[in-house]
Amino acid sequence: MFIIQGVAYTHPNKDLLFSDINLTISKQDKIALIGNNGAGKSTLLRILAGELGPSAGVISMDSKPYYVPQIFGQYNELSVAQALGVSGKLEALGQILAGHVTEENMTLLDDDWTLEERCMEALMHWGLADIGLEQQMGTLSGGQKTKVFLAGISIHRPSIVLLDEPSNHLDLNSRELLYDYIRSTSNTLVVVSHDRMLLNLVDSVCELSNRGITVYGGNYDFYSEQKCLQQEALAQDVRSQEKALRKAKETERESLERQQKLDARGKKKQEKAGLPTISMNTFRNNAEKSTARMKGVHAEKVDSISEDLNQLRKELPDVDKMKMGFDDSSLHRGKVLLTFEEVNFGYGDRLLWKEALNLQVLSGERIAIKGANGSGKTTLIRMILGVLTPRVGVVQRAPVRAVYIDQEYSLIDDSLCVFEQAGRFNAGELQEHEIKIRLTRFLFTKEYWDKNCSALSGGEKMRLALCCLTIGEQAPDLILLDEPTNNLDIQNVAILTAAINEYRGTVIVVSHDEYFLKEIGVEREVLIT
Repeated sequence: MFIIQGVAYTHPNKDLLFSDINLTISKQDKIALIGNNGAGKSTLLRILAGELGPSAGVISMDSKPYYVPQIFGQYNELSVAQALGVSGKLEALGQILAGHVTEENMTLLDDDWTLEERCMEALMHWGLADIGLEQQMGTLSGGQKTKVFLAGISIHRPSIVLLDEPSNHLDLNSRELLYDYIRSTSNTLVVVSHDRMLLNLVDSVCELSNRGITVYGGNYDFYSEQKCLQQEALAQDVRSQEKALRKAKETERESLERQQKLDARGKKKQEKAGLPTISMNTFRNNAEKSTARMKGVHAEKVDSISEDLNQLRKELPDVDKMKMGFDDSSLHRGKVLLTFEEVNFGYGDRLLWKEALNLQVLSGERIAIKGANGSGKTTLIRMILGVLTPRVGVVQRAPVRAVYIDQEYSLIDDSLCVFEQAGRFNAGELQEHEIKIRLTRFLFTKEYWDKNCSALSGGEKMRLALCCLTIGEQAPDLILLDEPTNNLDIQNVAILTAAINEYRGTVIVVSHDEYFLKEIGVEREVLIT
């Protein structure tokens, strides 16, 4: 069990990330921590792991947690044993077995005589039997690095485990091992993830935002249902407030017209009565003051309703604010775009696939390419694009406009600012203000226009890539996606999903995210081995 009380974190530049975080996690609870990019999920997890200190608040727990971090190459200079935190013990064990039975070595080993066997068994369980404990982490793939840290769970045998995006970079088999662990473990778990399959295995979902933590007492599907209800209520509030605003403006107009008529009648009566000029001026001033007061009352009411409406609109999900707006007129379903006949690729004298590939792609299809890490999925994508030529077999392509969106969003040129990047896709049809309107539609307000693309997050680059496609106006015939959800939070996965579902062309996707594949309507799979 551990308790988080009044925790806050402020960046070194004094920017407040979050504050007043309160949460109690009981023994054997399985908690998912979700939230938009930048909300502070990974930072909060690092605070729980003891890697960062909170700016305020207290954290108490029964035992030291084991932490599986996101992998960004920060461990490349370490050996596997060093990354796992067992190198000292293993060295002491080796010294003792070699006859150097010193008090220092015995204290360091702490009677952990089975450590080396546990390490070997754990690495084998995660498919890393060929990885030695002295091997450099920098020689491993992203998926292998993650599996090293996952192997550490059974090596260290903690009671509390913190997982930060553990399914990123894992292939389907490794994800199944992770899911089995989460289902069966008696550990207390706190998981940061956007993997909806994984999120459906937890007991509670905790949403971190600038308002603190909101706890939903169920898995991701339960959370989604509750959010849908909240968003429907919010949409209803927006509609009601829009109606109230129209009514207030109409009432304001009618009242002013009525007052102007009354003032005109009064003026005529006064003129007929032959009142002196000073009295006429007094009546006129009184009428003007009365009209001004009325205008002020109505303006105040309209402003109040407008302010409430704008606040409600800000709370609408971002996915509801964007539309691709493609011209789909040239996309004809059923046209043969691509044919592979007995195709294989090779490096040196070795062919990549055990069996040659036969594949036909029709316009409008949604196809998932699947295979283990290293099986050649990205190579197949590059052959589809015509970047690589097969060693054997024949590839026939119809003339198509294809767009490739990889997990690094290399479609985006980091040397450009956001507006310049958008302009690269403008064929000259759109004026500058029209490009800025498109950018704003995809949440790139004027504060972003001069921002360098290298400073954008993964989710922002994804949105900019989608925006660039809309600036091109004509929809591509084919969109190829390579692990597109790896670096996205749940909000941006929803944006990408909505964009792909609005698109009417052909989609070929490499992904281990089964939930995402289901949501975008994948019709068939191509398995390569």
